[in-house]
Amino acid sequence: MQIGFDGVQFDALDEGSGPAIVLLHEFGFAKESWDAQAAALAGTARVVRFDLRGMGRSSVPPGPYLMEQLASDVAGICDALGVERAVFAGHGLGGFVAFAFFRMFAERCTGLALIATRGDADGAATAQARLQLADRVEREGTAPLVALEKTERARECLRQTDPHGAAAMLRGIAMRASSQDLYDEIDLPVRVVAGSGDPDVAASREIASGISTARLDLLDCGALPMWEAPAGVTASLEELVRAVAGRPA
Repeated sequence: MQIGFDGVQFDALDEGSGPAIVLLHEFGFAKESWDAQAAALAGTARVVRFDLRGMGRSSVPPGPYLMEQLASDVAGICDALGVERAVFAGHGLGGFVAFAFFRMFAERCTGLALIATRGDADGAATAQARLQLADRVEREGTAPLVALEKTERARECLRQTDPHGAAAMLRGIAMRASSQDLYDEIDLPVRVVAGSGDPDVAASREIASGISTARLDLLDCGALPMWEAPAGVTASLEELVRAVAGRPA
C-alpha cells in the first residue's frame, strides 16, 4: 500500500494481527529484507514495515535525511495505520532510526530490537568518508556502494536503490548524533541481535552492556543476520513480542 504525508509517498505493508511490531530496514535495502521474519511473526503479531524515504519504492525527496526526520516518518506511518504503541526493530540504519524514535516518542515504544547496529556517532574521519561517498554516488550512481558489498543479494539491493536517495541517506547517517546517552533511559525489554562473524560485533556488545534491560543474542553469522540466520532473528523477535505483550502500558 502507499501511505502519503508531508509530500512523501511511502510503500508499506501491514500484515497479521495482535501486538504490533515495526520493522526498519538497513541502508540500501527495503522492507522485503524482513520477508522471513514478517511471515513468521504475522501469525501472532501485527507486522508493519515500509521503505524508508529515498529507499525501495518510497519517494526520493531532497536530503539530507536526518535520523529525526526518519523517526518522524515512522510516527506518521504508525499514525496512518492506527498503531499507537509497538515494538520497534531496526537493522543497521534501522537501528539508528529506532534510537531516534525512542528519543522522540518513547511513550510509543513497548520494546526495542537492535540488530547489527551501533549506538555511537561517526567519528570525524568516518563522517567525512561517508560524505565523500555520498558525493561519488550522486556523480557515478550506486556502483561505489555495490563495490563495497560482499554478498550478491545485498549488491542487488544496492543496484536497485536510487542514487539520490542513497546520497541523501549517507549524509544523514554521517550527521547523526550518538544515542549512547539514551542507554540509562531505556527501561523496556531490549534484544540486541548480532552475528559472531560480524566485523562490527563489538558495537552490538557495547549496546547490550550499556542498556540494563538488554539481552545480547549472538548468532552464527555475519552482518546480515535476517538472511544468514533468519530463524535465529525470528526467534529473538518472537520472544521479545511475547515479553511485551502482557506488560502494563
